[in-house]
Amino acid sequence: MNKKMKGKILAVCQSKKKGTIKTEIREGLLIEDFGLKGDAHAGKWHRQISLLGIESINKMRDKGYQLSFGDFAENLTIEGLTLPKLPLETKLKIGKEVLLEVTQIGKECHYDCEIRRKIGDCVMPREGIFARVLKGGKVKVGDEIEVLTE
Repeated sequence: MNKKMKGKILAVCQSKKKGTIKTEIREGLLIEDFGLKGDAHAGKWHRQISLLGIESINKMRDKGYQLSFGDFAENLTIEGLTLPKLPLETKLKIGKEVLLEVTQIGKECHYDCEIRRKIGDCVMPREGIFARVLKGGKVKVGDEIEVLTE
């Protein structure tokens, strides 16, 4: 029997400018093939939405850093899924309607990144993932996120 992998959204975050930390907005609108409405990283490319696990944030908190959701410029902070272990093209269903497709695991960190300047390290390049929005809709704190298996 195949057990479904599920997690939960702990935070929805956006920023108006690239390279800055994001602020929590509690709820957002994901637009098909674009990203989070009002977010600087949204657009017609492969990194429309960024996701980071709370476990990654907690690793940095355990080193003594005071961190908030969005500090690593993630759009969605997730609990319950090991995001960097998901294969490319994995489909993620959020709530009843939103569908994402994993397009990239990790990224090259740009050196003018606000969190890296602030604390000297950033987990996003190692443990964050990126996705395209296949089907849009509202996302909010508490929504279930499920890994769909083919």
